Amino acid sequence: MSQDFNDVQVMPEGAHENFDGEMSYGDYLGLDKILSAQYPQSSEHDEPLFIIIHQATELWMKLIIHEIAAAQKLISEDNLSPAFKMLSRVSKIQTQMIQSWSVLATMTPADYLSFRDSLGQSSGFQSYQYREIEYRLGNKNRALLKPHAHREDLRVKLEKALSDPSLYDQAILLLERRGFDIDPAIVNRDWQERHKAHASVEAAWSKIYHNTEEFWDLYELAEKLVDLEDSFQQWRFRHLKTVSRIIGHRRGTGGTAGINYLEKALQYCFFPELWDLRASL
Repeated sequence: MSQDFNDVQVMPEGAHENFDGEMSYGDYLGLDKILSAQYPQSSEHDEPLFIIIHQATELWMKLIIHEIAAAQKLISEDNLSPAFKMLSRVSKIQTQMIQSWSVLATMTPADYLSFRDSLGQSSGFQSYQYREIEYRLGNKNRALLKPHAHREDLRVKLEKALSDPSLYDQAILLLERRGFDIDPAIVNRDWQERHKAHASVEAAWSKIYHNTEEFWDLYELAEKLVDLEDSFQQWRFRHLKTVSRIIGHRRGTGGTAGINYLEKALQYCFFPELWDLRASL
């Protein structure tokens, strides 16, 4: 005999039911704040999608910063094993971010244009977390601090990420500590400047790739970095194609160059020697 729905026990046996004065699931995750943090500027159906996709991306980027910052510290301390897990996690996070573009791509150009003017001057170019990630990965450019000059707290935080050695700088410093002949101009330079491919760094990585058993942990570090950049570039490419699909070559909000800016970003390489040496192995 079929049971009436109301007779079915829906609470697991032993589950806590009274949270008066105690922390609940929603309290722990701050769900009231998170789920009430969407403020559509229009009545258009697709604007919540646009907001939530970008908010979710910012949450993932917060975790990426957490993982990269910890990996940078561990590499500076020659403690590579836990750093590998963190770098792998960043690559997996980026996979989630890549998939999110497919959700956003369900929005047509007409859907987006119905609320685009409501965005004002706001633009993804202004994401301070994205800027910190790029600085930590090595794309150092002081001019990109300008969109954050009005916020002292952000400016100070980004100045530090700009001035500190990047993740790749820490890897190169590790090579030098391990006895590889790295040009002093590379390890003693102003960390606010972008690293440019150098023969001494490529020679060090080449030696590692030709002697993987001897330098296994450094070889593994190199491959973790390649994985990370590969995933990051895939995310950039999906961003480019999604924007192209929705707005074409129209200028972006906030006065950005839109597609042209994203195409230039794709050309930048964080870890150049790790890609260049593949042609000579």
